[in-house]
Amino acid sequence: MLPEHARGHNRSLVLQTLFHEGAMSRADLSRETGLTRVTISDLVSELIADGFVAEKGMREASGPGKPAMLVDLDRDGHRIVGLDLSGADVFIGAVLGLDGGIVHRAEAPVPDGSDEVVATVVALARGLVDQADAPVLGVGVGTPGVVDDRGVILTAPNLGWAGFDLEGALRAALGLPVLVANDANAAVLAEYTFGGAADDVLLVKVGRGVGSGLLASGQPMRGARFAAGEIGHVTVGTDGGPVCVCGKIGCLEAWLSVPSLTQRLADAGDAEREGILRDAGERLGIALAPVVGALDVTEIVLSGPLDLLDGPLADQAVQTLRTRTLARFHDGVSVRMTQQGQDIVLRGAAVMVLSGQLGVS
Repeated sequence: MLPEHARGHNRSLVLQTLFHEGAMSRADLSRETGLTRVTISDLVSELIADGFVAEKGMREASGPGKPAMLVDLDRDGHRIVGLDLSGADVFIGAVLGLDGGIVHRAEAPVPDGSDEVVATVVALARGLVDQADAPVLGVGVGTPGVVDDRGVILTAPNLGWAGFDLEGALRAALGLPVLVANDANAAVLAEYTFGGAADDVLLVKVGRGVGSGLLASGQPMRGARFAAGEIGHVTVGTDGGPVCVCGKIGCLEAWLSVPSLTQRLADAGDAEREGILRDAGERLGIALAPVVGALDVTEIVLSGPLDLLDGPLADQAVQTLRTRTLARFHDGVSVRMTQQGQDIVLRGAAVMVLSGQLGVS
C-alpha cells in the first residue's frame, strides 16, 4: 500500500462516517474513525477545500469550555446525474443531491432503433447535467441487460444492444465520470444505502422483465459472467405455462412481468384476481427457494407496482419459500415491498457514483 492509498482510504472513511452519522465535531470524527486528531484536522480541511464537507456552526453549549465546531457532508455541494433506462415507454433521469434526494427530474420517450436509443440517452443525460446547480460528481446509469464491470452492455435485447460500451459513449459525450450497471443491481444498492436493508438481501425488480440484485455480506454479487440475478428466465414448474419472449415455456418472467400479469388479470373476472396473483407469488417462491437455501439470504425486497406485488402475491411467495426451505433456519426470511418507490433505480445510480467517486455506500 502506498501513502496515497492510505490517504484515499481515510478520506472515504471520513466521508462515509459523515454520510451515515450526520454532523459531528472533529473530535467526534477522530473517536468514530480511530484516526488521530491531526489526521482528521488535515482531512477535514482538504475535504472542505474540495467542496465535499462544510462547517455547520457551533454545537450548542452543554458545559464549560468553548463549544465544538460541527462539520458535515456538504450534501448540496455537488450533484449526481442518475438515469433509469428500465422503463417500457420512457427513460427517466434526475439530478440528485449527495443524500439521494431528487432535485430535478426529466424523461424521454423510448425510441425505436439502437442508434436512436443512444442519441436519446446522451441527450437526456446532457440536459440533466446542464440543469445541475452545482458541480456534477458523476453520472450513474441503471439499464436492463447483462452489464460487465467496465459498463459494457453484453446483451440488452429490448434496447437492441449487444457488446455496446454505454459507459464509454457517455463518458466521451459528457466529459464526466460514468458508471453503468444492471437496473436491479443498482436498485439493491439504493435499498441497502437508503432503505436500511440487511447485509444479505435479494431485491426482485418486476417491470417489463424480471430481474434481481443480490448483496452478500454487504457486497454486490455479479457472477463470473456478470449475470448473477438473472432469474427471469428460470423455468418455474413442470406444468407448462405461458410462452416467454425468449421462446421457452413457463419462465418466471412470463408469469410475473407487469405486461403478462396485467394481461391475465384483464382477461379474468374479479373473483379470479386473487388466485392469479397467488399463482404468480408461488412461482416467485419456487424460483427464490434455491437462492435462499444456498446463500442463507434473510431478506427479500420486491420492487414494482404495489397493486400487483403487495398482498396476495407477496404472501404466497413467503408461504412457498417456507415450505420449500429448511424451516429451522429459513422461517425468518422476510418478503417486503421497497419503500424507495419508482425512484429506486435513480437512487441506486447515485449510490454507484458515491461509491465510485467518494468511497461512500
